[in-house]
Amino acid sequence: MSILKPVLVALEVLALFNLLIFVHELGHFLAARWRGLKVDRFAIWFGKPIWKTKINGVEYALGSIPAGGYVSLPQMATMETIEGKGESSDQPLPQISALDKIIVAFAGPLFSFLLALAFAVVVMVVGRPVSEAETTTTIGYVEKDGPADKAGLKPGDKILEVDGKPVSKFGGMGDSVTWRIVRSEGATVPVRVERDGKAILFSPAPAKDETKIWQRKSLRQIKIAPAESSIVAEIVPDSPAARAGLKRGDQVLDVNGTKLYHFAALTEYVETHPDQELTLNVQRDGKPFPVSLKPEKPLSPPGERPRIGIAWDGNGRTRLVYPGAIEQVVASVNAMVDTFGALFARHSDIKAQHLGGAVKIMDVYARLFSSEQGWRLALWFSVLMNVNLAVLNMLPIPVLDGGHIVLAILEGIRRKPISARIVSVIQTGCAVVIIGFMVYIAFYDLQDLPWKRSKEKPVEMKFAPKAPAKS
Repeated sequence: MSILKPVLVALEVLALFNLLIFVHELGHFLAARWRGLKVDRFAIWFGKPIWKTKINGVEYALGSIPAGGYVSLPQMATMETIEGKGESSDQPLPQISALDKIIVAFAGPLFSFLLALAFAVVVMVVGRPVSEAETTTTIGYVEKDGPADKAGLKPGDKILEVDGKPVSKFGGMGDSVTWRIVRSEGATVPVRVERDGKAILFSPAPAKDETKIWQRKSLRQIKIAPAESSIVAEIVPDSPAARAGLKRGDQVLDVNGTKLYHFAALTEYVETHPDQELTLNVQRDGKPFPVSLKPEKPLSPPGERPRIGIAWDGNGRTRLVYPGAIEQVVASVNAMVDTFGALFARHSDIKAQHLGGAVKIMDVYARLFSSEQGWRLALWFSVLMNVNLAVLNMLPIPVLDGGHIVLAILEGIRRKPISARIVSVIQTGCAVVIIGFMVYIAFYDLQDLPWKRSKEKPVEMKFAPKAPAKS
């Protein structure tokens, strides 16, 4: 089953990714049929076809370059440079109205938007998993000597505002702590928190991690993590935690009387108190009980500091929520608006290189499908992807649907078609720019793939087996 899982995940990703493209192009195809346009080809992906067939005069094809798709319509502004010549390329065809062109061009984004709404309805019924980071603004961990630590922020502080704007969650787009920090532009980031019933303002100076010249530039951060339950994911055999009887699913509530807001705080506590006996307050099946253990140096990796042998669940506790369909679509639109706003803001750190292309999208889908409740997450992510596809295609750029609409409007105003030669030059130029941009984004996306992220497999942690006590 472990061998089949990657194959199944890959098939699921391909199927869902192609569905997004197919439905968008289906909108163009059906609108063209409705308005009586000639259709030469209905293709998913670009490049030389790896499969094709002809039905009722229309060639259906699957290209060799997994990036988008198209419906070849010779009566509209064609893209023969990219799509290849169709059977009607050299044949005179009747002119169609500007309205017909607008309807056919708009149908693709419309179908993508309708598919987003359909996915949103499904998510509304089946729910989507939500982590604690999406439902809290409380700080769980403050990295030692990081910007937040130097400014005086502490675990347990509830963040009310960041950069003068209210926040309702820790992660994600919109009114989240991380997004407000990333979008800030000043030398410091004003962070207003509630501590012991009082509102206090801190102003940490954001930092950026160092990156190599070919990697995406790091974005602003103040080195904090959200409060989340410290849930045990795995126990290392023969470790102090194993001998103390800890099990997968246990929640550690505090260590030596200090409340845990994040598992990283326990890891840090062990590092700073390597020889100290620890008393953990653990909860299992709703019942708390104490556990005593002492950190030990593992046999492997060599030179490792004393550890207790726990691998943590990085998501904490999750629960299902059932957001309304319209609410999901509106949130997706707002995410797009926020992204464009960040891209074009004068002093924003967010640049074109931080966008994700087809490689990134497929990587995200693969990780979602590989996780627990992954199919629910993939459905929810598909709402955003279809809204993304609809909005981007409505940009007034030749080659995109919005560009076709602009050309049709100009044609309607002039009362005659724009010169085919001029349209061809403009479209070819824009196509070259867009393809170049896609290659540029793919270059950065490839840096984030799993095989690039983990070139060196981490050494497995092992502890020395302990002989049973003599009776």
